[in-house]
Amino acid sequence: MYGIVHSVVAALGCSPGLGFVHTGNDRSFVYDVADLYKAEVSIPVAFDAAALDDVDLESTVRRRVRDAVVDHRLLERCARDITMLLLGEEETLEPEWEQEEVLSLWSGRGHTTVAGGISYGVDW
Repeated sequence: MYGIVHSVVAALGCSPGLGFVHTGNDRSFVYDVADLYKAEVSIPVAFDAAALDDVDLESTVRRRVRDAVVDHRLLERCARDITMLLLGEEETLEPEWEQEEVLSLWSGRGHTTVAGGISYGVDW
């Protein structure tokens, strides 16, 4: 669970050590976020697997957690929850690619820019 949350935290460009509840560790934020999903995903899977008479309990738990992560769409939920936590309500978030003039090209002359999508190179 921690590895999954850590990958989302890193993919969003957040600091894994930015803890709110957990502090003093380089993965404090990862632990904070993972705790949001632990009761829903990890704990039920662990108890269900422990109730089985399975010799290879570790592998069973790993596979069941993997399946639960997919079923609960945990990566997507985790990314959405972290974004909402740090930036506010989802309605106020506008994807960068929908913003006006996200891409500007330096013209090579001072601080001016030129339009993108045009080849300014020499024709060969």
